Amino acid sequence: MNPPPTPAVVPFRKRFDPRFVGRSTPLDCGWPIGNALFSAGLSRASFDRQVELQKSLADKCRATNASVLPHINTRNTARDMDVIRGALDERRISYLGYSYGTYLGTVYTQMFPGRVDRMVLDGSVAPSSYTPQLLKGLEPENEQALSAWATWAAQRHGTYSLGRTRVEVLATIDRVMSAAARKPLTVGTAPDLFRIDDTQVPLLLFMGLSDDTDSARDALAGQLSVLAKAADGQPAPLTPEFAAVLRVFLTDEDTNLGTVQTALACADGTASRNIEQYWRDIEASRRTHPLFGPLANNIVPCAFWKTPPEKPIRVRDDAAMLIVAATGDPRTTYKSSSELHRLLPSSKLLTLNGANRHGLYGQYGNACIDHEVNQYLTSGKLPARDRTCETQGT
Repeated sequence: MNPPPTPAVVPFRKRFDPRFVGRSTPLDCGWPIGNALFSAGLSRASFDRQVELQKSLADKCRATNASVLPHINTRNTARDMDVIRGALDERRISYLGYSYGTYLGTVYTQMFPGRVDRMVLDGSVAPSSYTPQLLKGLEPENEQALSAWATWAAQRHGTYSLGRTRVEVLATIDRVMSAAARKPLTVGTAPDLFRIDDTQVPLLLFMGLSDDTDSARDALAGQLSVLAKAADGQPAPLTPEFAAVLRVFLTDEDTNLGTVQTALACADGTASRNIEQYWRDIEASRRTHPLFGPLANNIVPCAFWKTPPEKPIRVRDDAAMLIVAATGDPRTTYKSSSELHRLLPSSKLLTLNGANRHGLYGQYGNACIDHEVNQYLTSGKLPARDRTCETQGT
């Protein structure tokens, strides 16, 4: 659920690195990988390996950063924001947040009511949706986005060779998953040589579905073409772009973002410690969501984390803000944005209809969305009512 860059069109932009992120004393737990979000795979054996992996990630954080872990949570980041406000000698601050940044924005409004001027939350996380299992509940939206992508790829079978129909493309994914479960797929060549198993394929698909532009869909289709070749036992060379993606998730090239994301999720909520309950949830979800259920319900390092020092935030104070959301957002669902809108009666909801996209303002190129947000940021006046924009070309 990583936020995209802040759009340059915001006239009063001030950026800061939250504690333990970027240049702000970056947290590094010494992980061998840059991400903790994987699928449970197709078997109990693959799930058991995930339990071992997730426990090892939690253990490494305790071994390397036990002294700072108690100070990592969203409430403390909100406190930092208010210190910045005070240092700037501002009575109120304006704020633009994407993805997890929307949760941070919401927390700030609840801890420091009355100190917000203009706030835009794009791809919002309702407090009830922000849990240590960050992907839980996203299965239907990702299946819808995958189906739309498969239709797109089928229309370009001559380029990608993934199937001539949506059903055939989805069958190719099933074939890749089955092959990866039998034996990890070998892709690339040294030094960028990787072995991809059934716990990692769903993550790559999930990451590729957050954007429905042609360029993003092309990238995902290219990645799946590589995996399909490997599943057939053929040489599977990597493009530099795909190699870079795999290095981010599967090596220790850059572990800061994945580590902080995990540490925040574990500090902001309590995860079950019942390993068998995770397995039961995975098996139950597999019946209705065979690809994304074992990803969304998999065990996470938070199952082995210490109890959070503070309780999760609850929305008790109203706040005027503009909430921006796409109806098909596969990362933070439209349902989540709508829930936050209901919790904050003074907010207005700006909807983009028909897009499978996470992060809209200043990123997606929708003129209607950009105009509405710019109007609000410039004037400080929210729209009189909720507004809906259409995807361009519809």
